[in-house]
Amino acid sequence: MNEDQLTSDNGFRYGLATREEISHMSGLEVMQALIARKLPAPPMAKTLDFELREVGEGIAIFAGKPSIAFYNPLGTVHGGWAATLLDSALGCAVQTTLAAGEGYTTLEFKVNCTRPILEKSGEMICEGRIVHRGRRTATAEATLKDTDGKLYAHGSETCMVFAP
Repeated sequence: MNEDQLTSDNGFRYGLATREEISHMSGLEVMQALIARKLPAPPMAKTLDFELREVGEGIAIFAGKPSIAFYNPLGTVHGGWAATLLDSALGCAVQTTLAAGEGYTTLEFKVNCTRPILEKSGEMICEGRIVHRGRRTATAEATLKDTDGKLYAHGSETCMVFAP
């Protein structure tokens, strides 16, 4: 583990896993270790108050809590907050398909916001699913909904997959 780990009141460790810690793990195993808190959560998750809740082959589900701290000058949650949750779910859905040592990077990312997010909107659930996993590219789509299933945003992503 990196020496500069951050800890939160909720017991999560925030920081970055080392290459040595994850080089032998598949992408799904890395995601499962994050949920089990065997690896630290990325610091950005603390900053934007979201967490990885569930993963499976080609699926990643995050939950986040919008707050006034994320408001833009118009009095709604900034679209970047929604985009970050979507990008996280999209990328992690792709990551669950990686073999040990494989990596990926985002090539293209698109977001559609369907309604404003407010602090009173409550917890948001973001579900990313793989659409296509090829040898060199992968695509995924995701939705951002409240706990009643109302859609607030959706997006898609194309990633390049690379060998170790």
